[in-house]
Amino acid sequence: MINPKNFITIRRQEAGYRPVHERIADFGEVEQTLNTGDRRLQASRCMDCGVPFCHWACPLGNRPPEFQKAMSDGKWEKAYRILSKTNDFPEFTGRICPALCEKSCVLKLSMNEAVTIREDECAVIEAAFREGYVVPQEYSRNGKRVAVIGSGPAGLAAANQLNRMGYDVVVFEKSEYIGGLLRFGIPNFKLQKTVIDRRIHIMEQEGITFRTNEEIDLTALPDGFDAYCICTGTPEARDLQIPGRELKGIHFAMDLLAQQNRILAGRVFSPDELISAKGKHVVVIGGGDTGSDCIGTCNRQGALSVTQIEIMPKPPVDYNPSTPWPQWPAILRTSSSHEEGCIRRWSLTSNHFIGENGEVKGVEVEEVEWSTPADGSRPVMNLTGRKEILKADMVLLAMGFLKNNLPQLPPNAFAAGDAATGASLVVKCIAGGRKVAAEIDKYLNFSH
Repeated sequence: MINPKNFITIRRQEAGYRPVHERIADFGEVEQTLNTGDRRLQASRCMDCGVPFCHWACPLGNRPPEFQKAMSDGKWEKAYRILSKTNDFPEFTGRICPALCEKSCVLKLSMNEAVTIREDECAVIEAAFREGYVVPQEYSRNGKRVAVIGSGPAGLAAANQLNRMGYDVVVFEKSEYIGGLLRFGIPNFKLQKTVIDRRIHIMEQEGITFRTNEEIDLTALPDGFDAYCICTGTPEARDLQIPGRELKGIHFAMDLLAQQNRILAGRVFSPDELISAKGKHVVVIGGGDTGSDCIGTCNRQGALSVTQIEIMPKPPVDYNPSTPWPQWPAILRTSSSHEEGCIRRWSLTSNHFIGENGEVKGVEVEEVEWSTPADGSRPVMNLTGRKEILKADMVLLAMGFLKNNLPQLPPNAFAAGDAATGASLVVKCIAGGRKVAAEIDKYLNFSH
């Protein structure tokens, strides 16, 4: 029997990352795993709270106390069945979710040692694949067809749910591979693409049709479908239109990340097309996750140095009173990529790019100060006049994405994921895909 006081006697143990010197030499996943015994012990730390704030915080409504109890009892199939009721793709979220649940764990509040929910989740689904619990299912058909436009996390989740409801589902993807953001936006060192392929194979066996290299005009949706699910994401990155923007060597972050993933998939690019940090001083403009992914990619490509700059001030290190528990804390985060080597700077705005012979050689930046108006409105940025030049042979723009301006959609078309909300988390996109699938089902069954 598991000791109900394990949360006191057993400390939080993360699997951790592979050594830096080893992992920057390849694009293999950086995160390690615990053995089965230690994993069960970590799951046993869950207190099964009367009010599980982990459940409250999860956009999918996962039930960590329930699947972790099954884990700790050694009932891995039961754990998988519980987890898969709310999450279509635990193998994705178990790797790349920022774990909102853990920040709302009572043990995070009481002793700053939340249960390792994300890692436990990943362990459950990997055990399920390994033991043969994940097998294709057959679903009875209702005679109706739904087109899903886009194969990112929202599109895949919507397709999966609609297929289970009995619809004939066709997924249209403009790129050469299925996966959207999962495939092209997330580096292999965080999510190996074989993990995506494994899931797609299951979905194909269950009856979903995937069509690649087909970009759909949203003003002329394909005929022959009873409903449409629009999951096109947020394809337009936020630009930085300052003097010198036309110089060579300035790229959108996603162009670098997508190309590197394509290279790892076997595609070859000409020297003129290649975006490479090898032997270069790189400046990443933008302090978020995409910028962090650029750091890890550039270090693996052989960059001489990587500097990441952010226009906002440096957040608090451990606690931010403006975002108290159980909210998601607005605090400083250090990713595995940051650990691999980079300079991080805050409160810097970019004035102009400096070039030589048509190529970028530096960025003039200026320190800024932020003030909050007395009425509590949005903070105001103030220039200080303190300027410097950062050396840069390559600049990567990682400042987020613009919200989609979707055309007027017909009544039988529904938007989900980033296409509906703007750029968000993978876990929220999966939740959005599930929600819209239910809305489509309701529309087709109760409106007609």
